[in-house]
Amino acid sequence: MLHKPHLIAKYTLSFIGLTVLVLGVLLFINPSAIFPDPSWGFQVMRSRQAGGGFNMLMHPDHNDIAKNTGEFLSWWSPGQYLVPYFFISIFKINIGQATAMTITLCQLLGLAGFYSFFKKAGFSPLVNALSLLIIICQQAFFSPYIFYNGGESLLFAFLGWFLYGCVSLDKPGWKLVLFVLLSGWIGFICKSSFIWMYAAGLLFLWVRLSAGQKNIWGWIIKGLWPGIPAVVSVAVIYVLYLSKGGNPSSGSYGFELSLQAIAFPLAAPLLSGFSIDDLANGLLYHNDVAILSPTTAYVVLGFAAVISAGIIYKIWVRIPNQSYKLLLIIFYLVSVLFFGSAYLRKLDISYESRHFRIVGLLIIPGVLYLLSQLNAAYKAIFAAAILFITFFSVRFYSLSYIALKTETAHGPSGIAQQFIDQPSMDYITMLDQHNKNAVFVFLSPDLGLEVQHNRVITSQVLNQDISLNFDESVYKGHAGPLYILMPSEYIGIRANVILKCFPGYKGFSLKELSDDYVLYFATQAR
Repeated sequence: MLHKPHLIAKYTLSFIGLTVLVLGVLLFINPSAIFPDPSWGFQVMRSRQAGGGFNMLMHPDHNDIAKNTGEFLSWWSPGQYLVPYFFISIFKINIGQATAMTITLCQLLGLAGFYSFFKKAGFSPLVNALSLLIIICQQAFFSPYIFYNGGESLLFAFLGWFLYGCVSLDKPGWKLVLFVLLSGWIGFICKSSFIWMYAAGLLFLWVRLSAGQKNIWGWIIKGLWPGIPAVVSVAVIYVLYLSKGGNPSSGSYGFELSLQAIAFPLAAPLLSGFSIDDLANGLLYHNDVAILSPTTAYVVLGFAAVISAGIIYKIWVRIPNQSYKLLLIIFYLVSVLFFGSAYLRKLDISYESRHFRIVGLLIIPGVLYLLSQLNAAYKAIFAAAILFITFFSVRFYSLSYIALKTETAHGPSGIAQQFIDQPSMDYITMLDQHNKNAVFVFLSPDLGLEVQHNRVITSQVLNQDISLNFDESVYKGHAGPLYILMPSEYIGIRANVILKCFPGYKGFSLKELSDDYVLYFATQAR
């Protein structure tokens, strides 16, 4: 007969599995919206379906809009569209349904991977199950059900298994070589930011393999086992992918010495592991209205950094499993060094806790183990904090899901579209069905996925001074009909700026599609 902790663990895991399946069914019925990054990936997928090369984004040529040109899209990793593309090819479903299947699969794989890792790291079944429960209580877990985030979901599916492999392989051999080689490729296909996690995992393997070596040559020899396949793996990634275009590390905006550049990575365990950044709607980077004032946000960030470092220290001192402690410390320090230097160099990486999610996930079972050594009062406070997090996460999901179902437009792609209303969507769909040589211009990359039979241009959104980079925005020449969708508030100066990007056309007409959106269109050549 199972003891009570094992029964609780069993029922908890059953509840988690059922929750993920129910959320998956609801998502398939009512697919999510989509972030811009995977929108570009799906445009690449469309280019591939139209006969383009691997990972090539085909679009009208700036010098002659009647022609097409292509560019290798290396800014984002390809997994965000390749996995849904697999489901589209097999089941003949639309993009929205394919992303729903992708998210459900990734959530199940991710939870199974982290459970396997926690178990291998020496934690009890109850701690493992409760760790997964805390994971699904966070907004970061619910977010993909509202916005398909591509690489974030794929990376979650893979990370637990990567960590499991790191703690499982403690001897040199062909298994280690194959693991290092393949994990580099798989992780990068999931998301390009895996590279820093890959480096942390390799450092962990090297340190553990070299334990007991008394001279530097012993360390060097042991380091060759993970080092050589890692070099091969990264070299292939660079030659076949990164070298063909820009990526977040290819450009810097200078150097700025700031405390937040170090404090934010230091605070990652609490910011990402216990939803502080999400609950605050972003301490430093806001997708919506900021909840905290800048001063309050910096104070919270400072406390989170100090407490996070203190928790890491307590885990190092009190938890018996050496592999888990070493892995946590290495990932924490590497994340601080990597992101601290990136922020100081002002690379194009935002101050968002999602970049550090692996550190937050790693710390959860350690925190639960420490908590098990404390009295009931501390456990009650912690439980109340988790309930607080859960309430706002479920509230976020419920309100957002209802909004997706009732307030967003839906077209052929199945995606919930935020930047168009249904009457405008219906009209665009009708135009697409009745034309074969038209060019549609949108201000958001996800809208281009609704065009099935014609070509698409994604124009820049006008900044505050109503200016554009014309070198990147002008399309010369003339082709078929040109349709430009804009928000109604663009009528006037903003619309004129965008129309000047198409000097080969004249005689633009305006059609009001709804109270919120208008369509400029022209067919005549200048």
